[in-house]
Amino acid sequence: MYEAYWQLTEPPFDNSPNPKFFYLSPEHEEALVRLVYTVRHRKGCGMLTGEYGCGKTTLSRALIQRLEAERYEIGLLTNPSWNNVDFLRETLYQLGQESNQKNKPELLHQLYDVFFRNFREGRDTVVIVDEAQLIDDDAVFEELRLLMNFQTDDRFLVTILLIGSPELSAKVRRLKHLDQRISIRYHLNTLDATHTANYVAHRLAMAGRTAPIFTEDAIKLIFDFTRGTPREINNLCDVALLVGYTKRAQEIGDKTVAEVIKDMVGVS
Repeated sequence: MYEAYWQLTEPPFDNSPNPKFFYLSPEHEEALVRLVYTVRHRKGCGMLTGEYGCGKTTLSRALIQRLEAERYEIGLLTNPSWNNVDFLRETLYQLGQESNQKNKPELLHQLYDVFFRNFREGRDTVVIVDEAQLIDDDAVFEELRLLMNFQTDDRFLVTILLIGSPELSAKVRRLKHLDQRISIRYHLNTLDATHTANYVAHRLAMAGRTAPIFTEDAIKLIFDFTRGTPREINNLCDVALLVGYTKRAQEIGDKTVAEVIKDMVGVS
């Protein structure tokens, strides 16, 4: 709606996990490096935690983009509120194998066949569980641990990546057998003031706008209100661009941002 007015080719602050807009802060880069290392060196299991809205899902999509399709078979599982049998079936489905089986041993055999087929063909299997903090059934965590028992003499046949909010760490810590299997882990924090400014500039540049739209005072207010949380930055900046467009503003200043914040928090 406002893109042409602000000389943008597309909306810059959508909250969809589009890897094109992925901003590599030092922490996001460190997280990505660790996940790539976990996969490329077949470390069995890695875990990424982070605050809500800090970019974990977008980071997982950026990771997938960096893994060569000819070398990796990737199953991406989201909203994982299953029992253990549903989890195994969903994993098979995300790896391209539909199954109506309700027999757990048979599902495990099918998964092993997929893992071993990929191994034989020179491909690695990767299972990414996003929003893993939503797993309520400890039996699902146990199945994740048991999948890592699928090995040859010198390597795992599957790499599992668990991605979730800080509650995931607490859940995993209770399960010693799984906790000990996680070889690489990282916690992602929100952005500081400098990287909040860089993040906004990066998103605008990816949408075709290199000249600033937000004033320095506006950026400072955006950081103060959002505490550097990318999802909240996106929400605030998106509405601010809309308000600026309706007012035919030349730039977005702190007054416009303050007006949007008042609407967001319901202050009259």
